[in-house]
Amino acid sequence: MDPSRAFMTNVKRLIVKVGTAVVTRSDGRLAVGRLGALCEQLKELNTQGYEIVLVTSGAVGLGRQRLRYRKLVNSSLADLQNPQFELDGKACAAVGQSSLMALYDTLFGQLDVTSSQHLVTDNDFRSGSFRKQLSETVKSLLALKVIPIFNENDAVSTRRAPYEDSSGIFWDNDSLAGLLALELQADLLVMLSDVEGLYSGPPSDPNSKLIHTYIKEKHQGEITFGDKSRLGRGGMTAKVNAAVCAAYAGIPVVITSGYATDNIIKVLQGERIGTLFHQDAHLWTSVKEVGAREMAVAARECSRRLQAMHSEDRRKILLDIADALEANESLIKVENEADVAAAQDAGYEKSLVARLALKPGKIAGLAKSIRILADMEEPIGRVLKRTELADGLVLEKTSCPLGVLLVVFESRPDALVQIASLAIRSGNGLLLKGGREAKRSNAILHKVITSAIPDNVGGKLIGLVTSREDIPDLLKLDDVIDLAIPRGSNKLVSQIKDSTKIPVLGHADGICHVYVDKSAKVDMARHIVLDAKIDYPAACNAMETLLVHKDLASNSFLNEIIMELQHEGVTLYGGPRASSLLNLPEAHSFHHEYNSMACTVEIVDDVQAAIDHMHQHGSSHTDCIVTENHEVAETFLHGVDSAAVFHNASTRFCDGARFGLGAEVGISTSRIHARGPVGVEGLLTTRWILRGSGQVVDGDKGVMYSHKDLPLQTQ
Repeated sequence: MDPSRAFMTNVKRLIVKVGTAVVTRSDGRLAVGRLGALCEQLKELNTQGYEIVLVTSGAVGLGRQRLRYRKLVNSSLADLQNPQFELDGKACAAVGQSSLMALYDTLFGQLDVTSSQHLVTDNDFRSGSFRKQLSETVKSLLALKVIPIFNENDAVSTRRAPYEDSSGIFWDNDSLAGLLALELQADLLVMLSDVEGLYSGPPSDPNSKLIHTYIKEKHQGEITFGDKSRLGRGGMTAKVNAAVCAAYAGIPVVITSGYATDNIIKVLQGERIGTLFHQDAHLWTSVKEVGAREMAVAARECSRRLQAMHSEDRRKILLDIADALEANESLIKVENEADVAAAQDAGYEKSLVARLALKPGKIAGLAKSIRILADMEEPIGRVLKRTELADGLVLEKTSCPLGVLLVVFESRPDALVQIASLAIRSGNGLLLKGGREAKRSNAILHKVITSAIPDNVGGKLIGLVTSREDIPDLLKLDDVIDLAIPRGSNKLVSQIKDSTKIPVLGHADGICHVYVDKSAKVDMARHIVLDAKIDYPAACNAMETLLVHKDLASNSFLNEIIMELQHEGVTLYGGPRASSLLNLPEAHSFHHEYNSMACTVEIVDDVQAAIDHMHQHGSSHTDCIVTENHEVAETFLHGVDSAAVFHNASTRFCDGARFGLGAEVGISTSRIHARGPVGVEGLLTTRWILRGSGQVVDGDKGVMYSHKDLPLQTQ
């Protein structure tokens, strides 16, 4: 539950207001499917003991559609040739109201829920006796689990057509809902619209941001509203006005989409959807939609100060971080053990718990990796190419940081250290979001690392995102975040790729293969296969599929390796050929990442069949061949289209530290920018520096281009 929505646990009586755009389709007809889903939600909440009052719009729009049809049916040929006519809004309301209520009665009746109809006008509320009787009647109905349905009686309203009179006690169904929330002492008002909530501008504008918590002092003068409702008389302006009035009178309000089938339930469960209006919102210190942008902007500003430092000063920051990690190892261990214990108590899978634990020697290993990184060649400002464009005009292509990185990772707290050190070495700002299962480990590691960053750079260089609900806001900041790197499950990577315009670097699956060719040395093959599977089964570079040449299926090798894997505790599944020959349960899919002590075995005809299998079922991560045949090896190495392709070496070597990169932010299977283990170089881009002596283009008159390559000059 989002902290700002904690009060939802005390909600019992709620007003639900559904707008015209939700009740009707774009052609004016009733949106029966949406109304059915709404009634099902209200039925479920009614069963759970909530007291529900429904305020519905849509009668005018529905009546207009019906009367237009009736007008056309009764029109003469001359009338049809001049189809422009204006329908009386009050007549529309009278016709539409009966149809709307008939549908609600039918839908609720199918769900064994009783509803009641209440048509009211502005003048009714001028009577104190009416208001008292209204409260008593509704109280009696709610006690009987009846759902009262309110609508303004537009047919007899004394307002001027076309509804331009905004005087009085209420002036549309939005303000009626707010008034009823006060009169009936509701705990919550939910207003359903055709958009997700209140945006900083028109929702169709790509620069508009969803506002999760409305703060009157901040947002009142900043928001630009779009068009009014396409069918009703309100629109977002009317909803916001009604919401502000109700909220500042003590009734919390949430504006959210009525198109989703379960948004009311999600609101009551405390999920951070829609826009919340609350009288205490200005007192809350954590405003997510503000914090996300401020965090990213601060990281960028700090990164620019980091880039401006001398190389030796940047190196010293890394060495200080390595020292700080070792000095605080006992404290880090305590927090990590608490995370591991909580994960075990929560029943997390063993593979996740394994990735979560910082094993003995891990902190020392991380500190060593950071020192290696610090001693590497300075990556920023390296001259990659020098060209003399013309006499006295020299162009340089130089390396520079990408800017601000957003890294979302699961389980492994050691990843935080690696990523942070790589960001500092490459001069990038960094926003980190770890898994909730590693919350305490990540917090202490972040504190230790940022405390070692000098004040002239600023600890905000590395921001730690603590709430999962912040991620959607961050993924919208394509103007300040330059690269998103998800490290985790296929689901996580896919969700991020589908939710942002920010370039995404990473891999969704780590389906790594080892192919044992017929010419392989048996002992070598056995060692490689066992290491690739059992050295660290939860790693993305662990073997998930073992492919064996068909000739080895007829001798003892295949049986021996199967027995050894099973002896080590590996659960084996077979492809169609292997399962039949070896009596193994058949794998449900070759495209499966176990991340545990399990793998798939299959028999193939030759190296080309192995390559085809990897291309069809693999993930282009890391694939290996074990063979003594040089020609077969070269065929494999040049034929497999993966980020890393090995000959006679375990797939577990696909790692930034083992490649000599110092560390890695992840392994990329993308084909643009960086591929394979991504170290410092993968976090850099280039820029052009042109040094002249007063030259101008002037239509290229008098410029003698030489385009001559010059020797590189190191900084």
